[in-house]
Amino acid sequence: MPEEGKLIIFSAPSGAGKTTIVQYLLTKIPDLEFSISATTRPARGDEKHGKDYYFISKEEFLHKIAKKHFVEFEEVYSGTFYGTLREEIERIWANGKAVIFDIDVEGGLHLKRKYGEAALAIFVQPPSLEVLKERLTGRGTDSKEKLQERFAKAEKELNYAPQFDIILKNHDLQTACIEAEQLVSDFLRK
Repeated sequence: MPEEGKLIIFSAPSGAGKTTIVQYLLTKIPDLEFSISATTRPARGDEKHGKDYYFISKEEFLHKIAKKHFVEFEEVYSGTFYGTLREEIERIWANGKAVIFDIDVEGGLHLKRKYGEAALAIFVQPPSLEVLKERLTGRGTDSKEKLQERFAKAEKELNYAPQFDIILKNHDLQTACIEAEQLVSDFLRK
């Protein structure tokens, strides 16, 4: 069993900018490695298995739940599961790196509770719910029904922000990226 390392958790409602911030940090901080989540949803656009997600069937996902292969998982949208495989975290720690997550809010809080002081949990807060809705609609990747589901989930998720170690306000993406880099660098030096 590899020695436990550190975890950096970025959570936010869909469209708040967490993925862009995480991608920025991966280019700036060499001691980080991205934790690839498993999901039962189909790939979007040019997403690749083993790079963006581990795309697996619902049956395989449920089998892995039964075998306790996940450190956290949930049914994020009806019939669509996401989760973090224990072996993924151990693989990254074995490489001597800290694990960075781009994860939904409930999954992020679960990881923080599980790993405590070894984890830094950052909530990326959008300027407003209206801006978030504009961003999600502008993506053009979701049906009207899926957008309504995302909006409802986002409203609920914004209420979880105070439970995170840090609320990072994303009014300006470049500023948020620079602030995130400082927060993560300071945490890794502890």
